[in-house]
Parts: sequence; structure tokens; C-alpha cells
Amino acid sequence: MRVAAIQMNSGDQVEENLALAGSLIAAAAQDGCRIVVLPENFALMPRSGRDKNAHAEAVGSGPIQAFLAETAMAHGVWIIGGSIPVKSPEPERVYGACVVVDDEGEARAVYRKIHLFDVDISDSDESYRESFSMYPADEVVAVDTPAGKLGMSICYDVRFPELYRALLDDGASWFTVPAAFTVTTGQAHWHALLRARAIENLAYVVAPGQFGTHPDGRSTFGHSLIVDPWGRVLAESSDSNGFIAVDFDLDMQAKLRSEFPALSNRRLTKGRRI
Repeated sequence: MRVAAIQMNSGDQVEENLALAGSLIAAAAQDGCRIVVLPENFALMPRSGRDKNAHAEAVGSGPIQAFLAETAMAHGVWIIGGSIPVKSPEPERVYGACVVVDDEGEARAVYRKIHLFDVDISDSDESYRESFSMYPADEVVAVDTPAGKLGMSICYDVRFPELYRALLDDGASWFTVPAAFTVTTGQAHWHALLRARAIENLAYVVAPGQFGTHPDGRSTFGHSLIVDPWGRVLAESSDSNGFIAVDFDLDMQAKLRSEFPALSNRRLTKGRRI
């Protein structure tokens, strides 16, 4: 089962971003990938967070979701749609939502980002308030895919291991972490966090990222990764638009989970000692 992570430097022009994403998905499909994972905000990295409002879509309609469905059908791949702006209960804020589309263009799941990046980075002048333009969700989402049950997350979620334990309890065998990590936090924590989520859950982790400078002046870290259930980095992107791809060894994962039974050795589940 070959899976790709696409890395992009998205800007504030949706049509240009979709054209780039489409070309990279086509290349990944040509490489034999059956599942392609896009980065956070692949369709739009705006000049201002609330610029996303003009492009917010209702679930199941809109040009970005139509692009995902049409591209998936055209290339016969599943697409894990990074994140797109989706309408929320508040008109001035949007959900950051990841839409999973199968190879027939049917939407299989929608995950809305739970943890919003509201931080002041120490030893830096950087300050971020995602909650100004984004609305937080509270639903954990796992979905069946050809590579096993997928536990869905987005960017800042990776710092909250309890989310991945909840996804594990729902049967997840691999995770996606589409991201737009800052350079500062990426240099410090990106590899460590992704490898930790893989190791502690004995799961594949696919983390496509944004890279470079964007219209709002923000710089993102890139270094898209695919990590195996033993915590080994199997593939890593350079600083460019492109993709990395790995063949999942599902038999190896099953064998590892059987022979190294850390998951069945858990003493705390859902907050209670057993």
C-alpha cells in the first residue's frame, strides 16, 4: 500500500494552489500511490486569517471539495484533504477541516481541527491566535481506508497525545498530521513529536507540510515526514514543492504490535486505571 505526502508552498490564490496540488497528486498517482495526503491549508494560505471566510464551504459542496472529488476520480486515488475552510456556527470564523475522499470521489469523513494554535513563542517575537479566525471542534474522527483505519488530526493537534490514544481506542492503525508548522517550532519539535506519536501507538504517521514564506509573512518549516511504527523516518521532503512516498508494510506492523505488546500492556485507558 503506497502512500504519499505532498509538500506545498501555498499562497493566497485558490486556483493556483489547486492547480499545483492537482499536478502533485497526478505525479504521486503515476508513482503508484493509492492514498495521497495534502498539507494543511493547501488551497489557501491567506494574507489575513479572516480572508478564509470568503472561501468557506459547506460540507459536501464548493469548488475546493469538487476539486478533491474530481481529482480523486481522475487518478483513482484516495485523497486526505489536508485542511480547507469550512463554515462554522460563527460567520466570522471557520473550521479547519480535513475531508477524506475515496477513489470514486465520495466523501468518507470530515475531521474539524480540535486544537487551535494560540501561542506566544518564547525567545521570539512570534505570536499566533488561530482562534481569532478559526472555530474549535470537539469530535474525534477515525475512518476506514485501504491502508487500515485512519486517525485524523491537523498540525497543532500533534502536541496532544490524548487525541491519538482516543483514535487508537477507535481502532486507528495510522495517523495523518497535515501541517503548516512554524520554522521556530518545527526546528525544535517537529521530528520529535511525530516520531513520538508513531512509537507510542505503533502506528504509521504521515505528515505533509507547508514550506517557505507565505503572503502573510509567515514562514513554515516543511520537512514533510513519513514515520513507521518503530519510529523510523522513512521519507523526508526537501525545501520544495513535491511529494514523498512509502509502501506501508501492514504485515510488519501487525507483527510488531503482536511481538511488542505495548498497546495491550496499557494500564490506563480512558482516564481510568485497570
